[in-house]
Amino acid sequence: MRLTIKLFLSILATLLFVGCASSTESVEEFNKPALYWYKQIAKSIANGNMDKADAFYISLKSEHMRSPQMPTAIMLLAHAHMNNEKYLLSNYYLDEYNKRYGESQNREYIEFMKLKASFLGIKDVYKDQKLIMDSIGKANTFTYRYPGSMYAPMVNTMLIRLHMSQYLLNENIAALYDRTGKPNAAEIYRDKNKGSLVNSSDITAPKQGIIGKVFD
Repeated sequence: MRLTIKLFLSILATLLFVGCASSTESVEEFNKPALYWYKQIAKSIANGNMDKADAFYISLKSEHMRSPQMPTAIMLLAHAHMNNEKYLLSNYYLDEYNKRYGESQNREYIEFMKLKASFLGIKDVYKDQKLIMDSIGKANTFTYRYPGSMYAPMVNTMLIRLHMSQYLLNENIAALYDRTGKPNAAEIYRDKNKGSLVNSSDITAPKQGIIGKVFD
């Protein structure tokens, strides 16, 4: 918990420090101090240039892999990509952090952030069926590993909405088979909902997607 707060405050302070700065430096530069690359990453994020930020990270990583700026830079990029709805890239940096700095005291936070990225990455329940299933698996694993987690209320909300999405998807597919004269196929999808944690009386069909804005 202390590490999470400290890391968040460090990221916030960095963004405030460089928020009004402009980035005119070329990514072609090399052989610079770690702090230089770190500042360029932060400046690029503040200016909304994530391609440059990623390129500066590569320079930091290749020239100063053991720098104390590395952990905060990685989390800075993970949060920035998530804020820009680039959830695969956010997951990449979260995996990078876990691989290099994942310890018992911060693994809970990283796993929560990875679950959040997966959840927010669901844009279309018809196209993202596998992502829904994977996210349900991650949420169940998280609640099992961290039963008293401070993130438990958000994880439970995500899990319920994921189950609702899956339930509505199965019902919609069953209805489609009904309309096309395939009752046996429709029954297969309705059977999938018999063991669901939710049922039709729990769900009000949403106007803008079942996933919703859990983190607003």
